[in-house]
Amino acid sequence: MSRRQVGSTRRNGTFSLSGAFHSKSRSSPLLSIGLVVVRAIPVLKKAYGDSMRKVLHVGPDSCSVVSSLLKEEETEAWGVEPYDIEDADARCKSLVQKGIVRVADIKFPLPYRSKSFSLVIVSDALDYLSPKYLNKTLPELARVSADAVVIFAGYPDKQRAKLPELSKFGRPAKMRSSSWWIRFFVQTSLEENDAAIRKFEPAASKRSYQPSCQLFHLKSYN
Repeated sequence: MSRRQVGSTRRNGTFSLSGAFHSKSRSSPLLSIGLVVVRAIPVLKKAYGDSMRKVLHVGPDSCSVVSSLLKEEETEAWGVEPYDIEDADARCKSLVQKGIVRVADIKFPLPYRSKSFSLVIVSDALDYLSPKYLNKTLPELARVSADAVVIFAGYPDKQRAKLPELSKFGRPAKMRSSSWWIRFFVQTSLEENDAAIRKFEPAASKRSYQPSCQLFHLKSYN
């Protein structure tokens, strides 16, 4: 299933259902972190417990991540897909038609009330935003979260797209170091979630889960 980035000219950043599906266009990032998120779900459940009852996933492959989350007991899940969805399967089309997964430009305010979700998971989306838009989008992700935000981001030494293909994504991914992200979290008044980290790391070790990306656990705004 391929995607193109949602145009920022749409009103409020939301994307009409009739325009959500396309047959040909630009693709989403080549090596999506979506599968990394799916494999992390059992570990996240160990770390976050009741906070996994109402989850929002933001990023490419949201249909896959949300479908996996919905298979978990006592878990409700929604998704925001920042790319036009192309060649979507019946399952993904159904999720979009039901409003469970929305196609929206994340540079705009998210179409949810404050603290609508206990946990917000973001993958493969923030790497493609400039600091100008990150200053708006990251606080917005924290706004709709009641308990925590989990961010999956690329490593600075791993290139996910070859140069001739960068134009497909609108802009190249900016792989930032962990120190850069930590400084940025401080600037946006977001604190690392030490309690979740202490639970996540042993759970990940027990399941031999080693993500091929950076993982950040943040507290929501009070």
